Amino acid sequence: MSRSQKADQDLTKVLNELWHLDKNRLRPGTDYRISLQGKAGYVAQGSNFARDQAKAPLFIYVNEEKLKSIKTYEYFISLLDNYEMSTGVSETVTSEELKENKLFIDAIVETDVMKCAHQYLIKKGKSPSDPAQFKRQLYDMWFRLYHRDRSGGEDSCGFEHVFVGEAKHGQEIMGLHNWVQFYLQEKHGHVDYKGYKARDNKDTPDEDDHVLNLQFSWKGLVKPVGSSFIGVSPEFEVALFTIIFLMSTEKMTSVVVKVDEYVLELVVCRHGRSIGTSYPKLLSSNNRDL
Repeated sequence: MSRSQKADQDLTKVLNELWHLDKNRLRPGTDYRISLQGKAGYVAQGSNFARDQAKAPLFIYVNEEKLKSIKTYEYFISLLDNYEMSTGVSETVTSEELKENKLFIDAIVETDVMKCAHQYLIKKGKSPSDPAQFKRQLYDMWFRLYHRDRSGGEDSCGFEHVFVGEAKHGQEIMGLHNWVQFYLQEKHGHVDYKGYKARDNKDTPDEDDHVLNLQFSWKGLVKPVGSSFIGVSPEFEVALFTIIFLMSTEKMTSVVVKVDEYVLELVVCRHGRSIGTSYPKLLSSNNRDL
């Protein structure tokens, strides 16, 4: 037991370093504003009906000029339209898209956040020190296509699942744990925010929280509980989940860490040498317990 606690302290330390280095994180209230509104209700398993406890969108405002002025966001956004929503439908990857994947990886590897993550992984013997080989490792983890649905071709990859979202047999939403994608889908009328998820009244989130548990529908399908970092940069999420993925060989890894004021459970599932899914679950936020 003590070993895992120690590992978590070690992870907590490096993840907080990443947090402090994330200068591309957007500032709540300044660069973006959200409106939490009501607390979401219970949704029965397999049901696509959710009572709407939030009449307005989650995002009131996002400074898109700022997003477009930061390379990692700009390249990240260009990747969001490269995927088929449904599993079982083979992905066609054009040479243009391959170039976009590479540009994104090149851009994030240049950030202090990713440099710190890379150094940590070299120290732990989990990543090659050569930058080109490290990029290949990231590419395989996040962009290499695999079969998620047995019936079809190569229909999925870690990046698509985690950041873009997918629908399984047109019946349930999988993934979609990224705030930029959430905001853009909401802006285009595809996402309808239904309210925040909280266990009890002490647990009520704040508008400036950087991690939220929420309920929403996407193109008519309901996600009873989705969890997402809000405002953080794409490189921060990639760095954080890359570390957890590479530090474990389990099919499913879940670690509890304290990042900034948030106590999080970080979950990563593997699909061979690639990421199957990864997301944060907010367990508590300190400022509320004071």
